[in-house]
Amino acid sequence: MALLQISEPGQSTAPHQHKYAVGIDLGTTNSLVAVVLSGEAKTLADAQGKHLLPSAVHFQGDDQIVVGAAALAGAAQDPMNTITSVKRYMGKSWQQLDKRSLYRWQQDKDSSVPRIVTCAGPKSATEVSAQILIALKQRAEHALDCEVNDAVITVPAYFDEAQRQATKDAATLAGLNVLRLINEPTAAAVAYGLDSGQEGIHVIYDLGGGTFDISILNLNKGVFEVMSTAGDVSLGGDDFDHVLAQWLCEQIAQALTLSTSQLSELPQAQQSYLLSQARAIKEALSGADSWQGEIHLAEKSVGIRIDRAQFEQLIEPVVRRTLTPCRRALRDAGIDKDAIIDVVMVGGSTRVPLVRRMVANFFATTPLTSIDPDKVVAIGAARQADVLIGNKSDNDLLLLDVLPLSLGLETMGGLVEKIIPRNTTIPVARAQDFTTFKDGQTAMSVHVLQGERELVSDCRSLARFELRGIPPMVAGAARIRVTFQVDADGLLSVSAQEQTSGVSSSVSVKPSYGLSDAEIEQMLKASLQHAHEDIAARKLKEQQVEADRVLEGVRTAMAQDAQQLLSVDEIETIEQALAHLQRCREQRDTHAIKNALEQVEQATAVYAQKRMDQNIKQALSGQKLDDVEAKAIEE
Repeated sequence: MALLQISEPGQSTAPHQHKYAVGIDLGTTNSLVAVVLSGEAKTLADAQGKHLLPSAVHFQGDDQIVVGAAALAGAAQDPMNTITSVKRYMGKSWQQLDKRSLYRWQQDKDSSVPRIVTCAGPKSATEVSAQILIALKQRAEHALDCEVNDAVITVPAYFDEAQRQATKDAATLAGLNVLRLINEPTAAAVAYGLDSGQEGIHVIYDLGGGTFDISILNLNKGVFEVMSTAGDVSLGGDDFDHVLAQWLCEQIAQALTLSTSQLSELPQAQQSYLLSQARAIKEALSGADSWQGEIHLAEKSVGIRIDRAQFEQLIEPVVRRTLTPCRRALRDAGIDKDAIIDVVMVGGSTRVPLVRRMVANFFATTPLTSIDPDKVVAIGAARQADVLIGNKSDNDLLLLDVLPLSLGLETMGGLVEKIIPRNTTIPVARAQDFTTFKDGQTAMSVHVLQGERELVSDCRSLARFELRGIPPMVAGAARIRVTFQVDADGLLSVSAQEQTSGVSSSVSVKPSYGLSDAEIEQMLKASLQHAHEDIAARKLKEQQVEADRVLEGVRTAMAQDAQQLLSVDEIETIEQALAHLQRCREQRDTHAIKNALEQVEQATAVYAQKRMDQNIKQALSGQKLDDVEAKAIEE
C-alpha cells in the first residue's frame, strides 16, 4: 500500500491549490514560458496577448532596462545598448568571441568572462540572459497570480558544461530555482507526446534563431533515451537573415550605383535596420510566393522584389549545413534512415518551406509540424517541470540525455584515459582505479579533460586538482580511485580517493567559459580524421612510458646491489641493454622500443632471479624450515 503524505501543522494544501513550476525556452531569437494548467501545458502570453518574448535587452541611460519587443524596436536607433542573440555568447571566453559583432567588448582583469560595454556599465552574457528570465518570471507570476520560483530551463543539446553553468547562473540571478536543465530536442519530444506513442526511434530536428540540434531518441518501455546528438551552436535562422541582408545590400548598391564596400561601412543603426528588414522578408516568404516593397537606406528608398525561389537559392547552402550533423548523429547512433519512425520539426526557422522539403527528402518521411514550432520546446519543459514539482501523473516518463563529448583524465606520457565516453546516458557515475608512477610518491595531480583524441594536447582542459597524503609505497602499489559524476543537468564533478588511507580530494567542474562552436565541431571531425595516427601516437606514448618505468626501476635496483650480485660482464650487458632502450625511446620508434624492452628483460633475467633468491634468504634468515612450513600450512 502506498504511503500517504502528511503536511506540517498549519501547512495543509487546500484541495483546489496547485503547485506551479514553469518551463522556460530561453531562445536565441525568442523566449517563452509555459505551465501546466488543468493537466494541459500551455504557453503564457503578455498583456498584449503575445506569447513570444523577443530575446532582446535594451539598457537605457537612466538605469532602466527594457526587455522584449520594446527593446527590439529600439535596436535600430541604439544598437550598441540593445543586446540580441545573447545566447550565442553564453559561456564563451574572450578568445572565443566573434569580434565582428556589433557590440563593444571589455575584458575584466580579474575575470575571464567578457562583458558588453553598455551605458549601464559592462554586462556579461549571463547578466543579459538573467534580464530575459526575469521578464518571463514576471509574466508567469502575473498570469498565475502567485509567486513562481521553480523552473525547468531548456538548453541546446550541444551546450557544454560552461554554457550550461552560465544558464544556471542566469537563472539564479533572476531568482529562479532550476529544477533541471533539459535538452531542447528532448523537451520537444515530450511536447509531442512521443512518450505515449509508438515505441522506437524518433528524430528531433531543431533549427532555431541561432542554434541547430539534431537528436535521435529511442522510446523503449516508457523510457526516453537519447541515442546520439549533434549540431552547431552557431547556425540558425539568423544566418538566413544575414545572407538575405547581404543580397539586399547588393541590390541597393546596384540601384544607387554604389560599391558594396561603401554599403558595408554603413552605420551600425542602418546595418541593424537591414537585418530587421531581412527577417521580415524571410517570415513573409514562408507564407507567400513573393515579397515586394521599399527599403529605406542612405536617405533614399529602393524598391525591392524577391520571390521564394530566389530566397531559397540564397539560403540553400545554409540549410544543407544542417544535414552534416544529421549524418553524424545517424552514424553515432548506429542506425539507418529506414529505422526512423518520425521526424519532429522544432524552432521557428523550420517554418521555411525549403527546410521542411530538404529534411523530408533526407529522412524520406514527412516531418511532424502540427505543434507551433516556436512553442513546442517550452511546452515540453512545462510538462517536465510539472512532474518534477510533484504534480505527477500515471504516465510519467523518464528522460535520459547523453554527454556530447567524452570525459577523461591525463595519464603518464600525456595520454588521455576516457572515463565516460561521448553519448553516454546521464546522469551517470563512473569510477576507475589508477596508481603511482614513482616509488614513495605521496601526491597525484588529476587533470580532467574533454574530447575524443588520444593525446592531452588535442583535448580541452576542464579542471585540475591534487590528491595529497598518499602513503609512500613502491610504484604501482597504491590504489587511487577516481570517480566522475555527471548530474541530470550535464554538470561534472570529479573526486579521487586513495583506497588504503582514505585521503580524498575533489573538484566541481564549473569553467568560466566554454568551447566555441567551431571547436566542438572540430573536435569530433578531428577524432575521425586522425583516428589512425592517434592510435599510433598512443601506442608510442605507452611504450615510452613503459620504457621510462623500466629504465628507472632497473637503475634504482642496480644502484642498491648490482655490485654484490653480478659480475662485471653481467653489469656491462645490462648497461648496454639500458643504453639501447634509452636511444630507442628518444628516437620515438614504437617497434624499436618494444624490441629494446624485450632485450632488457632478457639481459636482467639472471639479475632478477638472484635478487629474488637473496630476498627469500633474508626473509628466512633465523627461522627453522619446519616452522616456515607449519606457518604456510596455517595460512
